[in-house]
Amino acid sequence: MKFKKLISVLSSCVLLSGCGAVQESPDIQTNNLTSSVQSQPVSVSETGTDFQSSQLQFAVNLFQQTVSEHADENVLVSPLSVMLALSMTANGANGETLSEMEQVLGNQISDLNQNLYSYTNSLPSGEKAKFSLANSIWCRNEEGFTVNPDFIQTDANYYQADVYQEDFSPETCDKINQWVSQKTNGMIDSIIDTIDSNTMMYLINALSFDAEWLHIYEDTDIREGQTFTSADGIQQTVTMMHSSENIYLESEQATGFIKPYADGYSFIALLPDEKISVDDYITSLTPDFLSDMLANAQDAEVIANMPKFKNEFETSLVDTLTAMGMPTAFSSMADFSGMSDINLHIGDVLHKTFIEVDERGTKAGAVTAVQMDEEGIMETEPKFVTLDRPFVYMIVDNQNNLPLFIGTVKEIQE
Repeated sequence: MKFKKLISVLSSCVLLSGCGAVQESPDIQTNNLTSSVQSQPVSVSETGTDFQSSQLQFAVNLFQQTVSEHADENVLVSPLSVMLALSMTANGANGETLSEMEQVLGNQISDLNQNLYSYTNSLPSGEKAKFSLANSIWCRNEEGFTVNPDFIQTDANYYQADVYQEDFSPETCDKINQWVSQKTNGMIDSIIDTIDSNTMMYLINALSFDAEWLHIYEDTDIREGQTFTSADGIQQTVTMMHSSENIYLESEQATGFIKPYADGYSFIALLPDEKISVDDYITSLTPDFLSDMLANAQDAEVIANMPKFKNEFETSLVDTLTAMGMPTAFSSMADFSGMSDINLHIGDVLHKTFIEVDERGTKAGAVTAVQMDEEGIMETEPKFVTLDRPFVYMIVDNQNNLPLFIGTVKEIQE
């Protein structure tokens, strides 16, 4: 297929955004056109403090806005997954649409491309701490629809997006969901139910995290029949995991601890004071507060008790991102002329996450789909942190302390 025809297909497809080459699975029979749009080498430097602060700002804003819209749920978002999907999309935006997206994302898109490429390629992945990202572009095979080749090439270069051409039939829907399931190691089995007739593109990020604790809980550390008081005051019988940690977090409003995984990542738990609701605590969070809290972490023995929990969360981020400051992208005034010469707007941004925390470690997955529609030294006395009421948690990379996932537990779902 000639590249011009390939681009024509791309404008009616879904982009699945992530970082890392996608390995074609033998049981998904797709028309993979990746070889027609091969990524080119890019020269980038290490990410700086500006990138870190803007990413943390985006993570806090996304988390707070999502929690405010889902007050009765256990919320879990992956700021990195959403950032990657939207950045891929922004490469096709112009004018006010692009300006709003860059304001929400925290940087100009040219800087984001380079920083995200550098950051995601620096994230560790090993035998006991596996982390992966995947990108792909799914396109409707339709005559008369052309996509800007520079847009496609940019996403191939910086996001290693694979390209698929399909007829957007129900079978295509199944193929996309199979891809999602494979790239999240089965943690998320689908992202779309149907494909609308006016849907021209999807930009989807698939992310998978599977890590063991540095120190796995032993049988003697597991305590059955413990109590967790949910946000609505209901007492639940839960299984608690008991451990001794050595990094303590404290502020005027909360205490917490950091529990490391086997390699490169850590779990952070923040327990608001009993007089503060978890929603009020989340509303009060700022990037500077989180940065300072982590920077001032204390070397101290922490007697920690954490419940085993499991959670699945899904939402449309249209209202969330509109409230964060990018309404034009979802309207008829959207300018995605960098993608195609036909009028496109974002029809939906679907976000789905999964997490399971137990005695061995943590499994977590996230998918974000952007749908383009036409039209040290221990203290003498130990600290105690028992997560027996609603709390906030994050999974961060140790080098940058940026949250791959950030969530809240208001009730236990094992």
